[in-house]
Amino acid sequence: MVRAMSNEPTNLKPVHVIGGGLAGSEAAWQIAEAGVPVVLHEMRPVRGTDAHHTDQLAELVCSNSFRSDEASTNAVGLIHREMRRMSSIIMACADRNQVPAGGALAVDRDGFAQAVTQALEAHPLISIAREEVAGLPPEDWDNVIVATGPLTSAALAAAIGERTGEDELAFFDAIAPIVYRESVDMTKAWFQSRYDKVGPGGTGADYINCPLDRDQYAAFVDGLLAGDKTSFKEWEGTPYFDGCLPIEIMAERGRETLRHGPMKPVGLTNPHNPTVKAYAIVQLRQDNALGTLYNMVGFQTKLKWGEQQRLFRTIPGLENAEFARLGGLHRNTFLNSPKVLDQALRLKSEPRLRFAGQITGCEGYVESAAVGLIAGRMAAAERKGEPFERPPSTTAIGALLNHITGGHLETIDAGPRSFQPMNVNFGLFPPLTEPIRAEDGRRLKGPEKSVYRKKALTARAGVDLETWLTGAG
Repeated sequence: MVRAMSNEPTNLKPVHVIGGGLAGSEAAWQIAEAGVPVVLHEMRPVRGTDAHHTDQLAELVCSNSFRSDEASTNAVGLIHREMRRMSSIIMACADRNQVPAGGALAVDRDGFAQAVTQALEAHPLISIAREEVAGLPPEDWDNVIVATGPLTSAALAAAIGERTGEDELAFFDAIAPIVYRESVDMTKAWFQSRYDKVGPGGTGADYINCPLDRDQYAAFVDGLLAGDKTSFKEWEGTPYFDGCLPIEIMAERGRETLRHGPMKPVGLTNPHNPTVKAYAIVQLRQDNALGTLYNMVGFQTKLKWGEQQRLFRTIPGLENAEFARLGGLHRNTFLNSPKVLDQALRLKSEPRLRFAGQITGCEGYVESAAVGLIAGRMAAAERKGEPFERPPSTTAIGALLNHITGGHLETIDAGPRSFQPMNVNFGLFPPLTEPIRAEDGRRLKGPEKSVYRKKALTARAGVDLETWLTGAG
């Protein structure tokens, strides 16, 4: 187990972390907090990417939401809780820069990135090198974490692919547009969270809602299907991640798909016309602390920018929308981790290289940061010559590690397409060993059983995490 130590300078050889995203930033913080010096290599601004806009560490390139913060019935909220308990810098900065988002934890993206950057720059055991690591790192870097995420540079990706012997695996990841709040017509739109749910820092009226009737929805879907889209030539045919599908891809799967996804109208009532049920609703979520920017929830797209402005302005309330950022698309690269990584996230063919974040096959901000957290603790323990016990698979972080490393499998002989990126979810957790019953002893069925099961899983996770952290397990 790695525990926080003095941050005074030491004679230990530094650990190198490549990539200053959420996973790399978290890994560097955990290493330094364990008393081990670390060099964090970030290629921005020396070399930019298609998705980043700043040179800040931990810049959020897609949504500004860390998703649900409900820890008793949601696996994402549970991993939030576990990371806070393990002194995560990512969660600490997210909590300090939260903006209203119903039951979710959303952040002011600029304030969040600045807070992470400032914390790492101020740490006496962290050195930040603004440079690209092109290809495999030098041989004398004997303890390295590669946390280059979905935007791994071509040179490094090619070197990793050559060393693993695996074909490159990739999928498209899409970015949603951001709208200036003042350009939304609030005589047609209104503020409300779904089912009026109050979340962290929220009021129950945290989203802007834009209603569409049946004809407007049909016209919108027609526009999506016919709209001019960006073509990626050799990238086409690469699988999308289902958790971040472009809206036009969803529309291609069926005309009603969007109504059951990002445009679902349930739990919302239009105060401008309360007796008429909207056929579909577009939600916008606050994107910065000032409340001047709102992102279109679930509206990641590969439509060309002119098409986006034309089509999105057909949505009631957005007729005069001004966009701070339009949607975009980038390629996401990940390893066939159960085949090429060991249980300590190290490359089997070159154990000095440890991987963290989205490149390992986890998906989502907090999942990436959580894997960075564990990778950092693993690397620090290795540098100090101390043993490291993985967190139990009954915890959210442990369950996610099992998915990545194949620790839940008796044999690992799957082909490269059998492993796909995954958000943390209760399906990754070992089943409960005791029957699920209500407090009065009743046997449960249906939704009630599901809620009790989730509460039992999160309660077990909490106990097992504490046992692991105190070293009693």
